[in-house]
Amino acid sequence: MSYIILIAGFVLLIKGADYFVEGASNIAIKLNVSPLLVGLTIVALGTSSPEATVSILAALDDNAGMVLGNIVGSNLFNITMVLGVTAMITPLTVKSETIRKEIPFSLLAAVVLLILMADVFLNGAVENIVSRGDGLIILLFFSVFLYYVFEMAMKNRSEGGDAVDTDVGAPWGKNALYTAGGLAAIIFGGRLVVDSATEIALSLGMSETLVGLTIVAIGTSLPELITSVTAAMKNQGDIAIGNAVGSSIFNIFFVAGSAASVAPLTLDAKIFTDMWIMILLTVLLLIFSRTRYNIGRGEGFVLVFAYIIYMIFIIIRN
Repeated sequence: MSYIILIAGFVLLIKGADYFVEGASNIAIKLNVSPLLVGLTIVALGTSSPEATVSILAALDDNAGMVLGNIVGSNLFNITMVLGVTAMITPLTVKSETIRKEIPFSLLAAVVLLILMADVFLNGAVENIVSRGDGLIILLFFSVFLYYVFEMAMKNRSEGGDAVDTDVGAPWGKNALYTAGGLAAIIFGGRLVVDSATEIALSLGMSETLVGLTIVAIGTSLPELITSVTAAMKNQGDIAIGNAVGSSIFNIFFVAGSAASVAPLTLDAKIFTDMWIMILLTVLLLIFSRTRYNIGRGEGFVLVFAYIIYMIFIIIRN
């Protein structure tokens, strides 16, 4: 029964995120907000909303293992499977200066989180905790990232890069219903996922961190995978890359910051290995994106293969 509830939760998360993004994006454009700004904020936030909901609810349940496992696992899935599968379908040209700056931002986010986690190593503390104060620091970094995005969007708009059609999409009422209904589905689906995944972990003898790194991370990252593959098939490589990388930044700066601000997170020492793997794979993605500004099919295969090896490693480790 727990598996059925888990699948139902994932369906609600994915469809809820889809409706939330559609409704909120249309409302923003009707309000004459730059489409670039919509793409880098609302779409990234919308596809990260399953991770945010699951992590905040898990934090409230004092389930820190699932919080960090979900965040790190989702980011690993984004930079390997999402971009790898997408590049294998159609090579991704990294032609936007914005995207080339977002990948280093993603690397910065990972390093910031790693430093704030390492209380035992850096401060000689008894245990590693991401405290409420750490959460607020992470949210400050998130505000800096949002400022950067707004600056880029306004610059693009002043240069005439965006033509905003305020008559886009469905009527106001329908868009508001999509947004509110999508958000409700995300919250309810997140509750189902947290409860059922925790029950499965206990029944199988799996750690909460492992469940967060695998089942929950993959399930909550499906919106990014679907969005990026669809964008790539429409020859919109920048959107495909921006969605995956932008969501990874949101996962750390917004999701981790919010979850830690809600409740301090006591960490499983094993998560540090996963953090270093995430950082190394982000560096690899940065190298790929800077080499001929293209992520080809061969590089996509390398990313997918790296994720498969990682999955084998953490299952054996458990």
